[in-house]
Amino acid sequence: MTDTSHTTGHTTPPGDAVPPVRIFLVVVDDSPELKVALRYACLRARKSGGRVALLAVIEKEEMQHWLAMENLIREEKREEAERTLQKLAREVVRLTGSLPVLYVREGKRHEEVLALIAEEPSISILVLAADTDPEGPGPLISYYTGRGLSRLRIPLTIVPGGLSNDALEAIT
Repeated sequence: MTDTSHTTGHTTPPGDAVPPVRIFLVVVDDSPELKVALRYACLRARKSGGRVALLAVIEKEEMQHWLAMENLIREEKREEAERTLQKLAREVVRLTGSLPVLYVREGKRHEEVLALIAEEPSISILVLAADTDPEGPGPLISYYTGRGLSRLRIPLTIVPGGLSNDALEAIT
């Protein structure tokens, strides 16, 4: 896990309440909708004084007979996830002016999202973009609007995956 958070160098006098920074969590995958979710989160973070967090989850594969091969594949997937996060981080900085918080985890995507939210109380909103395919909105949205909804402790924002940049600007 990489945490790129930083301090601003100023202190708040005792007793002054500092509003918490809203952190918009975006789950990184290879879907075309990722760009819409990321842009929405960045625009909301910029306009609300918040930050963006990016989570890449490496799904485990069962190759018990080939442990050396499994380890090699896992390492390659981790490197690929880190490259993807760095590329997306540049986009976040361009849109928000601040560095995102980056996370890489291994496991089932929907479970790792819940685990991260439970471990990081600063994460305040989960942003997902819906697939434009008529087959359904995508596995994470289906899970979190179904049996996983009761396990979320933060709001879920679902952005239509087909929104244009102009539409995103207008609604944020």
